Amino acid sequence: MGRYSVLLKPSAVKEIESIPLKKERQRVLDRIRRLSEDPRPPGCRKLSDQESYRVRQGRYRIVYTIQDLELIVEVVRVGDRKEVYR
Repeated sequence: MGRYSVLLKPSAVKEIESIPLKKERQRVLDRIRRLSEDPRPPGCRKLSDQESYRVRQGRYRIVYTIQDLELIVEVVRVGDRKEVYR
C-alpha cells in the first residue's frame, strides 16, 4: 500500500484552529498525519449514510473521505463529539 496524501478542507483547518488547548490540537494533528500511513486504522468507523469515515481523538472526531485510486485522504470536519455530526 502506498502513502496517502492528506488534504484539509479550509473549514476543517478553521475547526482545528478553534480547539482551545494546544495539547489537544497537537494530538488531533498527529492523528490526521497518521491517516497518511493507514487511512483505515483500528477504531475507524464508516459513517452509515455517507462515504465518509471517522476516527476518535479524545473528545474530538475527525471525519474524512478516502479516494483509494488517487491515494488521497480529505479531512472534511473536525469537532467535538457532540457537534461534529450535525
